[in-house]
Amino acid sequence: MERAYQRLWEASHVTLEEVLEREPSLLEPVPSRERQSFQYRLSVLYLYYLGLLRRFDMAYDQMVQPQKRRLLRRLLDGVAGRVLELKDELVRVDLCEIHCLDRVLQDLKLTPADLEVPIPRYFQLEQTSAMKARQQMLAEILARLEPLISQENFRGMSRTEALILVQSAERARQGRLRAIFMREIRKEEERDRKNREDGRQKFSQDQGAIVIQKVWKGYLQRKRFEQDRRAEMEFIGMLPSPNQTAHLNILTQAFLGEESRRILQVEKEEEFQNAIGKTHDSLTEIEGPDMKEKMKDQIRQWFIECHALTGRFPDYPDEASGGSYLIFADKTPEQVRQELETQVQENKKKEQEKNREKERETKEKKKKKTKDEKARKEPEVTFKVLPSKVIPVINAGHEEFTSVWKCRSDSKHPSQNFDSETLREEKRKEVELEIRAQVDELMRQELKNLRLAVDKEEGRPLKFPKKKAGKKSGKKRKEKDLTPDRTVDSLFEELVVIGLIKKCMLVTLSDYIGDCLYLGSTLTLANKMPMPSLFDIRQNMALYGVLRLGSHDIHSMAPHVRSVLLVGPSGMGKKMLVHAVCTETGANLFDLSPDNVMGKYPGKNGAQLLVHIVFKVARVLQPSVIWIGNTEKTFYKKVPKEERPMDPKRIKKDLMKAARLLSPGDRVMLIGTTDRPQLAEMKGLCRFYERILFIPRPDYASRYVLWKRMIEKRGPQAAQSLDISALARVSDGYTTGHILQVIQSVLTERRLLQLSKRPLVASEFVGHLARLDPIYREEEESLKDWYFKTPLGRKNIKFSKDQQEAEETRLAKEKKKKK
Repeated sequence: MERAYQRLWEASHVTLEEVLEREPSLLEPVPSRERQSFQYRLSVLYLYYLGLLRRFDMAYDQMVQPQKRRLLRRLLDGVAGRVLELKDELVRVDLCEIHCLDRVLQDLKLTPADLEVPIPRYFQLEQTSAMKARQQMLAEILARLEPLISQENFRGMSRTEALILVQSAERARQGRLRAIFMREIRKEEERDRKNREDGRQKFSQDQGAIVIQKVWKGYLQRKRFEQDRRAEMEFIGMLPSPNQTAHLNILTQAFLGEESRRILQVEKEEEFQNAIGKTHDSLTEIEGPDMKEKMKDQIRQWFIECHALTGRFPDYPDEASGGSYLIFADKTPEQVRQELETQVQENKKKEQEKNREKERETKEKKKKKTKDEKARKEPEVTFKVLPSKVIPVINAGHEEFTSVWKCRSDSKHPSQNFDSETLREEKRKEVELEIRAQVDELMRQELKNLRLAVDKEEGRPLKFPKKKAGKKSGKKRKEKDLTPDRTVDSLFEELVVIGLIKKCMLVTLSDYIGDCLYLGSTLTLANKMPMPSLFDIRQNMALYGVLRLGSHDIHSMAPHVRSVLLVGPSGMGKKMLVHAVCTETGANLFDLSPDNVMGKYPGKNGAQLLVHIVFKVARVLQPSVIWIGNTEKTFYKKVPKEERPMDPKRIKKDLMKAARLLSPGDRVMLIGTTDRPQLAEMKGLCRFYERILFIPRPDYASRYVLWKRMIEKRGPQAAQSLDISALARVSDGYTTGHILQVIQSVLTERRLLQLSKRPLVASEFVGHLARLDPIYREEEESLKDWYFKTPLGRKNIKFSKDQQEAEETRLAKEKKKKK
């Protein structure tokens, strides 16, 4: 199996090399008229990196050799970071959170499944112990709270009331039984009456036998025909095979094989960690003294040569410039001396150039005023990709694979042990750095003694590099700790007790069912703005929430996103997406919804203390998700009279301050949900939430997949003879929650037991669906209008208008030429 994953790794690097060759071309500016070709190139790279992320994740999850896994982890995190960077670039170019990649998929001969964002498996595997400890602590606190809550909610009942309740329940049960019994009697009486009226037909023995044979043969033929038809459908792949045992056995064996390899990974990692310490100690003991003496001899020789050339001893390089590493870089003493002298001269030249540039700027500003005004009237928009933080990491990983692991045979380490030679080379560099720091301290003191003894110099003042005058450093002020005497565990328990930390539901992103938009590019070419599908929403939550929160390295490298807002009608699964992000990443769930915050931490400084404690615990116990349900209440334009006692806006100011203090590496994500964003102040809401995802009602493709998957989940054989296409058509305008509610009300346990005798029919669902209120077009249009007033929505509308005007002018010019 190791060879298979090695081949997968090698094949992935072939693709990676091709992709890295395409990267420099994106840094060149492209005029706005070539926007579509630029977007196409970005989309191709995005899909390639998604495929690489999937393959690197598979290889990292199952490869055993510890040194290879370290390199794979760096590559995996780097590729994930590049996916997030390209996602930001696509948003900047498309001016939209959804991207129509169906044409690119067709050109690359890929399927919609290749658009799925893979979530690295190590997110949950490496946090299993921490997650279990946290869940256990949460469960213990909630278990202690359950008796108190039950006592508060329990209302005493008198004996008379209890007797009346039992009697009414028993009489109702007897009435239901009597009704069933009477219905059977009436049916039997009706049957007897019809027989008497029609006259019972009498058959002879032969005639009765013929009737029975006819019925039996018809039944056998129909059964045989159904079996042949099912076998044909299974053969062409239209129906799943009934023989699931073999399939399940294969899956079980594959699962056990994966688990055994993960156990082997832990064993090999422990061996490697022990070897790291032993190798470091042995190199320090055996080769350390020789390294130290060799460095000292080289530095002393450098002292002597410099003194012979210049008549004085040189200045010792400081730690910032590399210390004695400059001396070991295969340079002559003259070159080193010249470099040290040129550093001082360069600093002077830079200061002089700055003064000259300031003078030039003041002169040129007056000349360029007129030109700038003209340029502002007709600005030329260009597109280019911003410099990447991740590409150097990916390049370094690719070079390491090519130089170290590509041509290395696995026969050298058949049991997948670590490579001792590679380990010694890596540790030798670390030991050399440690010894060089010690030698530098000793040789600086020796240089002072030499100057005193030979040049009679007591010492020269150390010249520290001057700090560049300019803008102040952008360091943010540290937040004052309002709870310095409290431990994190006590604060965690307090937040659980008052209900600000909730236990998340165990749902995954794959449970958020929906299909992709297949005609997005066609709609875009027809100047129609496509609405996001449920598949797009799931992908965006995987990119903005899961990938960033799952790994500290990815969060540090990727573009920083602090907050996401989910806007859509009630019943579209916004809360489910919040819980799915927590489940996929093992994050804590903090609930700062206005209804949940009401009455907690009252007083003048209560809101400040509440927000401070939540963010303090969220930072320490990363990753964390801070959910603000009905977030429009926190940003109300005008608070309604009935909600004024709740004071929903009391944490708004402190919440915005705390969110600004989150920096790259703080795996804390704020997720807001709302179905009435029109009530909120637009400016404050859009300033607080960096990404806004609009969730419309599901389209036909998503409704079809929803009906099919949800019915199959309740009963695997229930959807075989059901007209799901008709249900998808009829349920237009209904939400995911409505469809789930209807399926649960129809497919009861009793109905599932009757499926073998009475198959499901689409009409059974229609009656229940008719009792629910759909999402009316006016409600959805008002949400769309609100979304197009957001900053990104306004840019999109403006760009589409400019594009239409440009198309109209082009057509007008063509007409004039024809005339």
